[in-house]
Amino acid sequence: MIGFPLLIIPFAIYNMIAFLTPGFEWASRPYTFPLNSGIEWGPTFADAFLVFSLLMLMFELIKSTRHGRSIVEHFLVLLLACGAAAEFALAKEVGNSVFMLFVAICFVDLFAGFAAALRRARRAVVVEQAPAAVPAAPAPAVRTEPARVEPVTRVEPSPFEPRPEPAVRVEPVQKIAP
Repeated sequence: MIGFPLLIIPFAIYNMIAFLTPGFEWASRPYTFPLNSGIEWGPTFADAFLVFSLLMLMFELIKSTRHGRSIVEHFLVLLLACGAAAEFALAKEVGNSVFMLFVAICFVDLFAGFAAALRRARRAVVVEQAPAAVPAAPAPAVRTEPARVEPVTRVEPSPFEPRPEPAVRVEPVQKIAP
């Protein structure tokens, strides 16, 4: 089965937001949390997008190490990384640090997939030894010694272990004539 790169999902989400909602502020905070230090902290939309992209990268790496990638999937990851880099350089809507970090995540996925494929290919290579042209010398005779016999010591059963019950012998009953 040919899968698709999971990083296409955040790529599509980012492009929908960037091109369909002009003036969207990636630095705005939808909500804040009060911390024990007294500071109000809140993630921005850019933070949430990058965390989502990193989660997709994690799932992609788990998927590729467990099942491997086909050549088609490697090619799709390459197209995604190159396409995202070209879009970053050419489109003004995505020319910001959030998308540049996403492009970096795409290239991490690309290089990690290639590294895993090379490792898997290196493990699959089997090198056989060529037959020797000269017959090998006979192995030297090995001197063997007689086996040592150790005295058998009797081990008493533990008082905590159940002892086997003695076998009860049942004699057949003889009929007595009246």
